[in-house]
Amino acid sequence: MKYRIIFPIALFLCLTEIQSQEYLQMIEAETYSVQEIVDNAEAYFANKDKGKGTGYTQFKRWEYNALRLMNENGFLPTVTEQLNEVEQFNAYLNENSENQQFLNDDWQDLGPFDWNATSAWSPGVGRITGISVDMSNNDHIIVGANTGGVWKTTDGGVNWTPLGDYFSNLSVYSVAIDPTNSDTYFFGSSSGLIYKSTDAGATWNQLADLSNSQVIKILIDPTNTNKIFACSENAGFFKTVDGGSTWNSITTDVKAYDIEFKPGDVSVVYASGSAFQKSIDGGVTFTTVGGFMSGPKMIGVSPDDDTVVYVLEAAGGSFGAFYKSIDSGASFTQLNHTGRNYFGYDTAGIQSGGQAPRDMAIAVNPNDVNEVHIAGVLTWRSMDAGVTFNITSDWVPDNAAAANIGYCHADVDIFEFVNATLFVGTDGGIFKATDTGTVTANYYTDITAGLGIRQFYKIGVSQTPDVVITGGSQDNGSSFYKLADGWRDWIGADGMEGFVDKDNPNYMYGTSQFGQMYKTTNGGISISGIVEPGSGQGDWVTPFEQDPTITNTIYVGYNFVYKSTNQGGQWTAISQNFVGNLDHLKIAPSNNQIMYVANGSFIYRTEDGGATDWVQTTLPGGSINSIAIHPTNPNKVAVALASNNKVYVSDDGGTTWQNYKLNLPNFAALAVVWDDNGQDGLYLGMNYGIFYIDNSFSEWQVYNNNLPNVIVNELDINTSTNMLYAGTYGRGLWVSPLVEDVLGTDTYLSVDNVVLYPNPASSELSIEVPYPIEADIRVFDITGKLVIYQPDVQVVERHSLAISALQTGTYFMRVNSSRGSVTKKFIKN
Repeated sequence: MKYRIIFPIALFLCLTEIQSQEYLQMIEAETYSVQEIVDNAEAYFANKDKGKGTGYTQFKRWEYNALRLMNENGFLPTVTEQLNEVEQFNAYLNENSENQQFLNDDWQDLGPFDWNATSAWSPGVGRITGISVDMSNNDHIIVGANTGGVWKTTDGGVNWTPLGDYFSNLSVYSVAIDPTNSDTYFFGSSSGLIYKSTDAGATWNQLADLSNSQVIKILIDPTNTNKIFACSENAGFFKTVDGGSTWNSITTDVKAYDIEFKPGDVSVVYASGSAFQKSIDGGVTFTTVGGFMSGPKMIGVSPDDDTVVYVLEAAGGSFGAFYKSIDSGASFTQLNHTGRNYFGYDTAGIQSGGQAPRDMAIAVNPNDVNEVHIAGVLTWRSMDAGVTFNITSDWVPDNAAAANIGYCHADVDIFEFVNATLFVGTDGGIFKATDTGTVTANYYTDITAGLGIRQFYKIGVSQTPDVVITGGSQDNGSSFYKLADGWRDWIGADGMEGFVDKDNPNYMYGTSQFGQMYKTTNGGISISGIVEPGSGQGDWVTPFEQDPTITNTIYVGYNFVYKSTNQGGQWTAISQNFVGNLDHLKIAPSNNQIMYVANGSFIYRTEDGGATDWVQTTLPGGSINSIAIHPTNPNKVAVALASNNKVYVSDDGGTTWQNYKLNLPNFAALAVVWDDNGQDGLYLGMNYGIFYIDNSFSEWQVYNNNLPNVIVNELDINTSTNMLYAGTYGRGLWVSPLVEDVLGTDTYLSVDNVVLYPNPASSELSIEVPYPIEADIRVFDITGKLVIYQPDVQVVERHSLAISALQTGTYFMRVNSSRGSVTKKFIKN
């Protein structure tokens, strides 16, 4: 069977030229298991530098996600398989809606929606991978977030709205607005997929399945919008002339990084991959232009002078060369930038390193062809047609202010000039420069505020009434949340595991990649590093825990479990060498002598705090994604597995296990947590949704009300407030009340008090509710496909829903509100 990668490919896929990196090719071949790819990559990096710009960090990001999302056979499911599973599960829920137990789940988005640097050194919100601005209304912008979906603003970034949160694919690598119809959107995803919306993002349909590689650019002919070009990064260029019904490969280049029209003349098309190619017949045929090296290339053009074409080229992840043509791309001259590297981390542009082509961009001022902007990790500007480049931003706010240049988050994925405004999509959000001619500390304005697209790896929740939460995320470090103060960023880099001190919520602990540890004793105002014990390096996401009983005692899992009784001042090994870094470490809340660790599919237990060797317990097959120990019973353990059976529970410390798959859909089981509610309540987070079970249920109950279809990486509970928190990979932090034992159902929606009429209906359906609500209204067809979506509808007694566009048949309407979720069947005639 053939498998396709879901989302993590684009996290690193083209950091360097891949001719020498077989593991990158294996990922997109779709025939290799995750472990085969990991083995090949580790062999490649075995005797090489693994620092910034080498690609190793990006590989480890991919590995972490791939190992968690793989199926029981060790492969990553295809996007199509996952979408089919989502629709089938929706159909199952719809058909059985009247038999489902009513629960009080009501998920609310906590962000972060903005950044507050505090003691962090690379603050941001989340990764932006695509930008498109409506040419008829520049305040109308859509952006794509790596695993956070498509978002739009109609007021220039003052407010942002997520599009398709209930759509089943939030992996976005490019976006486009139809130049003649601003309600028609496109987005490019992984596995060569392109989606189209004709209702301004309310619903989406697959338009194309081009290849095995992510679609990183969509270019629409403004004179004929049935003609569309697409760059499928590692599969080449594609074109349709019938609005997407059929697509054809149009060049011999198997790489595709950029495609542009000659300004004012759509018959001339420039395409850049490993080569630079030009077409003079609207993209029917292409001719390769010589004079370049073989590195990834991107193209810059300007209406100010349509004969000028710039090409930016990478070499091994770093800056390679810069070229200029003055004859519409017929020939090029390489400009002299010997010894320079504009793709690295230093503002002098000399040091090696870089992450091209993932972080590589070029844009030319449409009003001044001599003003050229390029970017890698940082942003640069030339005012003399590329002869010289000067820095315009730094990735550390304090350093940027001191140098009187702009702050822009590290790692630029995309540049887009719209009139005189330069938009920048980065791993920390979207920035813009409205006066590109004068460089000051205010050069860039961050317009990300309102985008809830943080990719959390882990969260840690205090057990105090005044809730404090710390969360570690990809590219944007660790941040903490207080209800009164909102969010503050306190660690940079990739944020990982962390926790709030059990005795003093002003004390927090956190990690960055590979187990580098930090702590703060003043609520993140300042931080200090913690010296790592032993080998000094753990897993990509290193387990890091606090003792539930003893003050100032913390634990970290490398290849040994280490314990410190003085907040990390000194460490002592309390385990045998596990020969490989640990993935998980959990301490029983009711008995700190009982602990569990896991490495891959192996789980170990100690009953004496590590005084003697930890004992391996038996466990059915499957790599372990999460461990949860019951709050009052240290022998009751739940594990989430990358296997067909999803969840197992043991009542005897791991000697025997009970299969808890039951009615779970075939999604990835990623996070488990017990609720001390007297009923053995257990919550499960998956890559689509959250589920709940306790002793009163024979099956899992959906606990998703108002939650987007997004990867749930971790769940945690505040027992003081009885709230459940979900750290998601792409849509930030969410919170919901825990399951209540007895509900006053008269205050909630039910199948009895929500009325649809007429039923059957032909053109309009009326919805009556017993009290005013704000609701999201969705309509599914019989297969579970979403066909109508109306978010944030204010319903006062009655709401009318137009259904004339639907085909004749059976449908299900689902109403989600803070007063519960109700599904009702109706007939369209």
